[in-house]
Amino acid sequence: MLLAPIGQSILGAENSIPTNRLPYNSRQRKPSLDSDSTLSGDNIDGPGADEYKFVETSHSQEVLLGLNELRKDGHFCDVTLLVEGDKFPAHRNVLASFSPYFKAMFTSKLAESRQSMVAVNGVEPAMMGLLLEYAYTSTVTITRSNVQSLLSAANLLQVLPVRDAACLYLERHMDSTNCVGIHCFAETHACTDLQLKARLFTLRNFWDVAHGEEFLGLSASKLVEFVSSDDLEVEREETVFQSVIRWYNNNPESRRPEFHKVLEYVRLPLLSPYFLHDCVEGQLVVRQSQEARVLIEEAKRFHLLPDRRMELQSPRTKPRKSAGTVQVIVAVGGEDDKVVLRSVECYDPVSRQWRTLACLPFAVSKHGLVASGKNTLYLAGGEFPDGSASRSMWRYDPILDVWQEMAPMLIPRSELGLAMLDGSVYAVGGWEGSYRLDCVERYDLDSNSWHFITPMKMAVTSPAVVAHDGMLYVTGGAVLEDGDGIELVQRYDPRSNTWTELAPMLIPRSGSAACVLDGHIYVVGGWHASTENTNKVERYDVQTNTWEFKAPMRERRYRPG
Repeated sequence: MLLAPIGQSILGAENSIPTNRLPYNSRQRKPSLDSDSTLSGDNIDGPGADEYKFVETSHSQEVLLGLNELRKDGHFCDVTLLVEGDKFPAHRNVLASFSPYFKAMFTSKLAESRQSMVAVNGVEPAMMGLLLEYAYTSTVTITRSNVQSLLSAANLLQVLPVRDAACLYLERHMDSTNCVGIHCFAETHACTDLQLKARLFTLRNFWDVAHGEEFLGLSASKLVEFVSSDDLEVEREETVFQSVIRWYNNNPESRRPEFHKVLEYVRLPLLSPYFLHDCVEGQLVVRQSQEARVLIEEAKRFHLLPDRRMELQSPRTKPRKSAGTVQVIVAVGGEDDKVVLRSVECYDPVSRQWRTLACLPFAVSKHGLVASGKNTLYLAGGEFPDGSASRSMWRYDPILDVWQEMAPMLIPRSELGLAMLDGSVYAVGGWEGSYRLDCVERYDLDSNSWHFITPMKMAVTSPAVVAHDGMLYVTGGAVLEDGDGIELVQRYDPRSNTWTELAPMLIPRSGSAACVLDGHIYVVGGWHASTENTNKVERYDVQTNTWEFKAPMRERRYRPG
């Protein structure tokens, strides 16, 4: 029957309830035009408005909550999931709507589609409970203790939002101690994006990863997957070999037959000849393997026949991508109007912009700073704001943008010289806090330890130190209380552990800077009582042991960098 004559709205009747409507239930939510509701079409109050579309945005959530209450109370449940003896009543339509696994089960002609009790294998009861909670509430709580089991269950039941959320959780909690395990776990469950990110994290942080326990449990094939990559980021190829040896020594009996298969992907020709002779050939497993000895001979030929290196190219002679670095300028710490700074800035000549890097762990000035040539900075010593000298040694990792604390120096030093020679860091001279130092110590990167070497002929502060052709050159420095500079030049030979006094500079200097260019040593700037800050530049000829002035700088500079 019609509720009103044609052309007349049922709303036109006053004080009446249409016979095909139920009376309003006070427990139901009243339609409203607040933020939870949406109207579309013409304004309901406007002239000519004959319809409007009402959308209750919270309706779907309320339906879910209502269904969850029905599930908990056992009302209208038409299937029970049996998981390792635990029973979970549920509604088929809800299960089929949130899981393609259950949809395929209940819409097919399988026996489960007609059974009231369905067994679910491969899922822990606790995880089934979490997934059912998600199905009825759209909420799930992920923790360290359940993330792996939950991901496995969600993957099996094809609940992709929960699987992806678990992957995101693992990604956010990834570090050098678990990235290998996450990589293998992601591979097992075909979580491609997580697997790729874990692999990239491992490659970028290989030095730290290789010192962890998970690394020792890798299979040979999985280890090859990492060490064969051009994207493996290491300061030196020696790190890769040492990591492989550590992995091998964890289970030598079972890994001996596969050792040469892993060694094949270590770029032995890129090792230093000293390391190749002293460390690689000294390994018993290398000497006992015919395949390993062939690889050693290849590396030796590469070193002994430099003019034939184009003919000796192989995958092992190709430098990894991390070997190539973009040259940038880094300003570390220092002072600003007598305020000691922690800030670190980096200038990129390509973008012509400065950007901020991770701050120093503490404010320090008058420190030593040297670049390793492999995208790493080392900072040692310095003076704290209270005037005391520091023993600390820090390494900057540009991949993680962090300063990592290394073994401290044997004695505190400020106003020291710092240089890199043959893969070792040398801390030269400086101020201990009450007297000048003639002692020198060398830092070994492999053992993370410092050792004294023969002291210099004269104690100095603020010297300019530079490495050239296997020797360490210490130019100038201060020897008097007023910081007055001297012209002394001292050279250290690491092979004989001896110092030699060379031809003096043409003018005395302290707080100068030194560098090597085209086989010559240049010393610029500095300070002396007779000249104060200077703009003079002089060049040292290593072959003739002589100095000569070159074109001066436009500005006088003290402690240039």
